[in-house]
Amino acid sequence: MTCLIGIDVGGTKIAAGLVTLPAGEVLARRLQPTLPERGGEAVLADVIALARSLQDDSIRLNTPACGIGFGVAELVSPAGVILDQATIRWVDLPVSARIESQTSLPATIEADVRAAARGEAELGAGRGLPSFLYVTVGTGISACLILDGSPYSGARGLAGSFASSRTLIAADSGELVAGPPLERFAGGPALASRLAALLPKFTGAAADVLALAAAGDDAAISVVDSASGALGAAIAHLVNVLDPQAIVIGGGLGLAGGRYRSSLERALRSHIYSDHHRDVPLFDAVLGADAGWIGAALAAYRSLKGNHER
Repeated sequence: MTCLIGIDVGGTKIAAGLVTLPAGEVLARRLQPTLPERGGEAVLADVIALARSLQDDSIRLNTPACGIGFGVAELVSPAGVILDQATIRWVDLPVSARIESQTSLPATIEADVRAAARGEAELGAGRGLPSFLYVTVGTGISACLILDGSPYSGARGLAGSFASSRTLIAADSGELVAGPPLERFAGGPALASRLAALLPKFTGAAADVLALAAAGDDAAISVVDSASGALGAAIAHLVNVLDPQAIVIGGGLGLAGGRYRSSLERALRSHIYSDHHRDVPLFDAVLGADAGWIGAALAAYRSLKGNHER
């Protein structure tokens, strides 16, 4: 039994915990807001404090942590180098070195979507599936292909940025019109901002939009149906290209259920091209909100095992 610390640094929240591997027993959890607008140094200080707090917990539980895995909501190379800073401004900071110096534990950095996909592959809904497509829907929208039980990172570690780039839409005039990135139309903050544009008095979050839609509010229904429909069609495109064995969907909004989820699945099924895979299984992420940090701990565990085997 090996105890690892996992930390998932997202655009909205930092989720963290202690887990024993390979069994996957969760010993402790932490959750706090990220507040990335404060800058990279402030977020890194919070992450180090979380890591040290969980390290103290592991010692009190008589299961000292052997390493730390970090999932970050950014592009990360296969070597663990953070390649961009769309949300978490860490590109110019020695993140691993700072964490290791403060905890005396080896640190492994992974892209958050690949970490969560790994968690579902080894301990969640994808267990036993050689290949599946993992999609996470929350503040942002990302995807990861699992091949032979492991996350596919791409040649440069850039695989997974599914919904961040601008779209091109064919207009009736025959010209291409630039549209917003999918995550700014269908992600959590997008639902709230789009409803606020229709209802200026609305000041809630995505959960409030979903609640209003469930209560029959026409404006909220329009936002929810158009967002989930667009996302379902986009996921169908990935299915058409990749032909995965199954789809696993996670993230706060992806697991919200209700109208958003049912509309997403209708659009998914209707936009899959071939009858031969229109019934591709669609599973909820079993690890839920824990998928990211448990997957990050698993990445650290695999790194430790690899080092020991060498």
